[in-house]
Amino acid sequence: MNDISQLTPVELHAFLTEHPDTVLLDVREENEVAFCSLPNHVHIPMNMIPLRHNELPDDKPIVLYCHHGIRSLHCAMYLADAGFEKLYNLKGGIDEWSQTVDPSIPRY
Repeated sequence: MNDISQLTPVELHAFLTEHPDTVLLDVREENEVAFCSLPNHVHIPMNMIPLRHNELPDDKPIVLYCHHGIRSLHCAMYLADAGFEKLYNLKGGIDEWSQTVDPSIPRY
């Protein structure tokens, strides 16, 4: 199993300031993304990662997120096995982001 770096929402907020070229990869389902999402995200549903991971840059940090951080962690492990190196998982997902960084993002 790969060790994927976990970022709390507060850490991610600071990380994005330091690394503005970071790709925010949302792996949730279409209906979840339609309800709420982080700004400037890339959406590839979890089940499509094996077919579409070649759309992702391998020279920029990628922070994966989902609702609570479990699906995104599994996708990050898959991408690590596929050779991606600058991978991070949003601990607690968009739900914790909404609670600690941006309460304007609705929770579900």
